[in-house]
Amino acid sequence: MKKKVAVVTGAGSGIGKATADKFTEEGFQVVLADVSETRGKEVEAQLKEKGREVLFVKTDVSSYDQVQHLIEKTVDTYGTIDVMFNNAGIGDMGSILDPDLDMYQKTIEVNQHGVAYGIFAAARKMVALNVQGVIINTASVFGYMASRGTFAYQASKGAVRMMTQTAALELGEHGIRVVGIAPGGVDTPIIQGYKDMGALESLKRKHLRNELIQPEEIAGVAYLLTSPDAQAVNGSVVMADDGYASFR
Repeated sequence: MKKKVAVVTGAGSGIGKATADKFTEEGFQVVLADVSETRGKEVEAQLKEKGREVLFVKTDVSSYDQVQHLIEKTVDTYGTIDVMFNNAGIGDMGSILDPDLDMYQKTIEVNQHGVAYGIFAAARKMVALNVQGVIINTASVFGYMASRGTFAYQASKGAVRMMTQTAALELGEHGIRVVGIAPGGVDTPIIQGYKDMGALESLKRKHLRNELIQPEEIAGVAYLLTSPDAQAVNGSVVMADDGYASFR
């Protein structure tokens, strides 16, 4: 059986790293994309030690040219692209009354434009190759719920939610599914960055298990969404938040 090919952005840590591990464990050939060459190559080496088929391509998702190169490199190497996981993202903290405009712009460029570029480049290649693939976008519960101090992050994740729906509507006629995942608080480097602010314990209590979600749990959801058994899931953003948005 021909192996499926997936691209995972933000694969150097957190959800992206866990998803690359899950996909390759399940037999995928995976192209790892990350802005950090150090982290990306470390994950590539770790997975190759396990006998997995992976390739690292250094990519800044805020650059359309780099995202397009990522997709071209994927197809040049493996012949196709079946799954595009637009996962790369950054966090932000700040006040609306004292905004860091550079950080605002960077957050939108990575979290919003980076997902859009991934959709554009992957969809065009899938259509050209007549691949009925799956595009997965990492959204967030904060694309639905307001919270203080993360204006740009929440704006970007709200955009991801709507881009997922709109892309699914347009690409459905080509047999391409577009879906999203909205995690709650996941134990990633972004979340750990809030530890010194005393926010972690409060965040844990927002979940029914009173714990942060593990990246491997989100990776499992991503893998399930690639399955033929998930054909009915299209244009939806799956809540993977341990009850955060439902019972807060």
